[in-house]
Amino acid sequence: MLKRIDLSRDYRKHREEYLAAIETVCNETAFSGGKFADAFDKEFAAFCGVPYAAGVNNGTSALHCAMMALGIGAGDEVIVPANTYIATAWGVSYTGAVPIFVDCTSDTWEIDPDKIEERITDKTKAIIGVHLYGQPFEFGKVKEIAKRHGLYVVEDCAQSHGALYEGKMTGSLGEMGCFSFYPGKNLYAFGEGGSVTCCKREYFDAITTIKNQGCQVRYYHDVLGYNYRLEGIQGAVLSVSLKYLPEWTKRRREIGWRYIREMKNPLLTMQAHPENTDPVFHLFVITVEDPDDFITYMERNGMECNRHYPVPCHLQKAYRSLGYGAGDCPNAEYLASHCVTLPLFPEMTDKEAGMVIEACNAYKG
Repeated sequence: MLKRIDLSRDYRKHREEYLAAIETVCNETAFSGGKFADAFDKEFAAFCGVPYAAGVNNGTSALHCAMMALGIGAGDEVIVPANTYIATAWGVSYTGAVPIFVDCTSDTWEIDPDKIEERITDKTKAIIGVHLYGQPFEFGKVKEIAKRHGLYVVEDCAQSHGALYEGKMTGSLGEMGCFSFYPGKNLYAFGEGGSVTCCKREYFDAITTIKNQGCQVRYYHDVLGYNYRLEGIQGAVLSVSLKYLPEWTKRRREIGWRYIREMKNPLLTMQAHPENTDPVFHLFVITVEDPDDFITYMERNGMECNRHYPVPCHLQKAYRSLGYGAGDCPNAEYLASHCVTLPLFPEMTDKEAGMVIEACNAYKG
């Protein structure tokens, strides 16, 4: 069975390097934050083309820290796409602010700039755009709207490590970029990890304090803080992985563009990729009329597929109190009801990619 993603292939290939990095941390017992986490922060900031990166314990914490660094809290509202993983909204809710969900476009499946302004009120403080599936959202248009209304733009980069918008790295465009290093991401830790990238020292200092129990000096707590530090072992593992990220990204792009070129089945619809972007194909998502039938068909043909994400944020039970209903974000609802994620990961062989393409093209519905 070809898995949708197979992390074991990377581990086997770089096992000795990963284990050596972990042993170094263990020998120095630099487990919570520390020199290896700090070293990765510097390396990741350089990769993203920004002065600062603050490592945290996961991508959800990264979003929470970004909201706090902007002073967002109770009584505020933040525009969030309905078509995203729920953690994008959690980062807003944890501060006491309210996520205001906006539909996605029908082609790129990213936040629809044309739907944003109608949702802005005098309580709105920021817009979070998500570079979903590794495809950058239309940052230029979103930024224009934000500037017109005096709002911040924060990037959710959990799926876009190395993606480009008009030649610039995601994570370097908005006020802050929030990354996840959850296993399976394009750059991943051996457990949990995240980072907030930024160009302003004031944001970096705020996040460094927030994630470290509210301390700048140990035992002197200046603000309400959290235990959100990046672990030393994860920092060391990420430093190893970061060396290979350009190679992995190149391979993801090879497979992703091949899928787009060679999949001709009119029953399958693929995500659009505007010419001013260079996606990294974290996920290769299609829509099909009967996703369960398609997943079963692919499984019979020896390939694992799954779904990202079958319930849009605005219809989640956790947000029922906000009063959204079916039909409020029709594009996001259609995508959620019809989405399937195909196998795609850097270690896939050309033969395996060809298997996926052949099966997709042969599907009759």
